[in-house]
Amino acid sequence: METALIIGASGGIGNAITARLQQQSVAVTSLSRSQDGFDLTNPEVVDHFLSNLSGPFDLILVASGALEIDGATPEKTIRSVSARAMMDQFALNAVGPALVLRHAARLLPRDRRAVFAVLSARVGSIGDNRLGGWISYRAAKAAVNQIVHTSAIELARTHKQAICVSLHPGTVQTAFTQKYVGRHPAVAPDEAAHNLLTVTAELSPEDTGGFFDWAGKPVPW
Repeated sequence: METALIIGASGGIGNAITARLQQQSVAVTSLSRSQDGFDLTNPEVVDHFLSNLSGPFDLILVASGALEIDGATPEKTIRSVSARAMMDQFALNAVGPALVLRHAARLLPRDRRAVFAVLSARVGSIGDNRLGGWISYRAAKAAVNQIVHTSAIELARTHKQAICVSLHPGTVQTAFTQKYVGRHPAVAPDEAAHNLLTVTAELSPEDTGGFFDWAGKPVPW
């Protein structure tokens, strides 16, 4: 890997991945809302930034996301669903990555292996949902999985060696999860970065369109 584009590079996971890649002498282009004004929920901003990148990138990783937006916490029951909170979840966690994927064909190389990965979450798995709750966040992550899968089909027609996947990083000790980790096992951001980069390095074009966890195991839809 020689070049990478990390979106959400100021977050816990994105920052750790950026640092690890730079340690490996990878030329990293990083974008984030807090550092660059890269607002994933604003189509004009996304298009402006990405249209001015030349690429190609061997890795594009969308690490942006949020569990709470504007103080709206994950719902414990369907009775707590708010249209505004649900739309905010979809705007950031599903539509945002889709806006980036619109530029994938131009930013990924056609003549060699490349990876486009979006950080999803196991709670976005419909088949693995046994606890309920977190309706808006779950639905947005399920939606981004469909967006990635569908985009992978289209991308494979022109980029035969491209790999487009959703990745579940596990529970990571960041500000994102601080209130919700509880007794669940959690790893430091640097360990999560190592795990995710290992998975991306081991994927093959036959895996494109898939949903994988931090250990490289498929996650059910």
